[in-house]
Amino acid sequence: MNAISNRQEVITFSPSLQTQDVLANYWLRQVTVRLRREICWRWHLQENITFASPASLPPLTNKLTEALDLSRYWEAKCQFYQSDPTAKYLTDKLTVDRPQNYPAVRGSFSWVVDILALDEVSMFLLALGAIVCFDNAASEVIAAVLNDSNATQPTLTLAQKLWEKPEEILTVADPEHPLWRYGLLQTIHDANSAFGLDWQSPLVVPPLIANRLLFPNSSLPQILVPLKQATSFNSIGNRVHLAALRSIAGRLRGDKLRIIPIQASRGAIVTEVVQEISQIARREVVELRENFALWENNTYLKSLVTLCWLTGRDLLISGDRVEAKAGETSRCLLCLQSMPIAIFLGIRDRKELTQIPSDLLLPLVEVPQLSYGDRVNFWQQTLGTTDPIIAASIAECSRRFRYEKGTIQNICTGLQTLDREIDETDLIASCRAELDLDIGELAQIVNPRFTAEELVLPPKQQALFDDIYQAMKSLTAVHYEWGTGKAWNECGISVLFAGLPGTGKTMAAEILATKLELPMYRIDLSQVVNKYIGETEKNLKRLFDAADISDSLLFFDEADALFGRRTEVKDAHDRYANLEISYLLERMERFKGLAILATNRKKDLDEAFLRRLRYIIDFPLPDVRERLKIWQQAIPKKVDASEIDFDFVAKQFPLAGGNIRSIVFNACLQTAGNFKNERSIEPKLTMEQIVICVKREYDKLNRSVSREQFGVYANLVERMNDG
Repeated sequence: MNAISNRQEVITFSPSLQTQDVLANYWLRQVTVRLRREICWRWHLQENITFASPASLPPLTNKLTEALDLSRYWEAKCQFYQSDPTAKYLTDKLTVDRPQNYPAVRGSFSWVVDILALDEVSMFLLALGAIVCFDNAASEVIAAVLNDSNATQPTLTLAQKLWEKPEEILTVADPEHPLWRYGLLQTIHDANSAFGLDWQSPLVVPPLIANRLLFPNSSLPQILVPLKQATSFNSIGNRVHLAALRSIAGRLRGDKLRIIPIQASRGAIVTEVVQEISQIARREVVELRENFALWENNTYLKSLVTLCWLTGRDLLISGDRVEAKAGETSRCLLCLQSMPIAIFLGIRDRKELTQIPSDLLLPLVEVPQLSYGDRVNFWQQTLGTTDPIIAASIAECSRRFRYEKGTIQNICTGLQTLDREIDETDLIASCRAELDLDIGELAQIVNPRFTAEELVLPPKQQALFDDIYQAMKSLTAVHYEWGTGKAWNECGISVLFAGLPGTGKTMAAEILATKLELPMYRIDLSQVVNKYIGETEKNLKRLFDAADISDSLLFFDEADALFGRRTEVKDAHDRYANLEISYLLERMERFKGLAILATNRKKDLDEAFLRRLRYIIDFPLPDVRERLKIWQQAIPKKVDASEIDFDFVAKQFPLAGGNIRSIVFNACLQTAGNFKNERSIEPKLTMEQIVICVKREYDKLNRSVSREQFGVYANLVERMNDG
């Protein structure tokens, strides 16, 4: 009797392990007793081993032999359960009456049994999956029963070993069984299995789900944040039409998964719209915190969806993670189509919904971008300042940086940590630091090199250049104080710089970027223009969408390749080429920054496009006076140019500024070797070096130059040719 008592002590359910659910306690005890009874049977099969240590588990045996003995020992096993004192003691424990009229708290084991109308074998399998999370000793016992030290999770094989009618397990081994469809049971899918279920795959009740089933009053995990109810319908709700929100809210109730796509720009706060919908529908919503590592774990994501169903809440998944993991997200959600909850899915583009069946999707809710006035108000509200100086800076930032609420909040949080008064410089710098244009290979950032004093233009062109600068500085006042923004769609400025190479088009663009404190991007036309139909428009859309976030300077060099004349339609290629130009014209009109197009073939540009440009500056070849100034500016400050006859070279050689700078640079390169070992001597350029480089520049341009143009220096050129 003492031996029996010892064995019973080891294999009975620990009284200290109790859940908050009466029915769960019953089935966990059933699982425990059946596991312990199976251990008794395994000890019985070890004929050569005495039961000297009741606390130990039976040793592992040959798995093939065990499999072959299953049918042979089935009757003996049933007799053992009635004849062996310990086994019979455990078998009698299984006959305890199942609890009746138990309280069913939402999300508990009992509640799930009632809602899904689970039969006994389903309840047993659910408890079997949860036992590992609940009892830290269960894993070793399961491994001993399965005769495999690595098999620490329950399987369908284990369920058949423990259940009196093994054939009934087949009813649960169906992917359409509620335990699987509602995510209560999950498994590591076997690629060789048609449905992802087999007898050896571990069955898992995820810890989050097990905790809710056994302890339904426990708090939510920290990754799920409850949304507060909206106190009133704000401007966002009114602008996306309250009637539409009410229509969507009325469709949230149902018997399957509903996905509500919320399309918003980067930095927009989608929670405001979701709060309004949830208030109308009187449903609670939790938001999934940002955790990119989570998207590599579909089991955890499915567990969160199931947890939301168990707790009677809807789920908001917002942010860039949806876009980055759209495929994985779609597959995960499709596994839970039967889940009667709503998922609000934040997206950037409709293409992220292509893998989701249309019957699961409710109408898309588009969160409108903040207007200029909304941005001004939100800046002032978040900064909490009425300083008129800061107010002027806020007005300028609200036009130049078209940020949404989330981004503005982040900037203000950083500014409020400063231990001094915020000024305009702080505000602009913080906004610029937040800017992250995703233009990729379509454009390259340009670091401006020149100052305004280095740009040499005729008076007419200089006046136009100054007008462009003044126009960009006046956009805020004219659009939003004078009221032109509505009629002109808050557009920016588009200009054309036309002229021969080297006349200063790129320099002028860089100087404007410096004076206006704008980031400058050179558009790579080789990446934008694509021979495949429709790809050019996609590249242009991506380019302008990214640049529209903030004022920037887009520089299209050799623009005639992209903005050429529309042709008579003779074939499909002509038709699509004209569509590209039309799309480009439309996007240019809506662009809110400064777009500069540079070309040396102005006549090849489309006339309709030229009419839509705000300014056109023709960069001519400089005259003698302008060339003289360019020559003088081109000489480095540390170089002695006292021997150079600037009046002569400016008068004799009608070259563009770019050619003049090239000549000076080449002369410096050839002269530097003479001063390499004499660093104390000031570098010096002579007329001989300049004249030689002038002749080489003309040769490079394939332009003829007469002997007379070189005047008294003609002999130098002749000696160069003879040499």
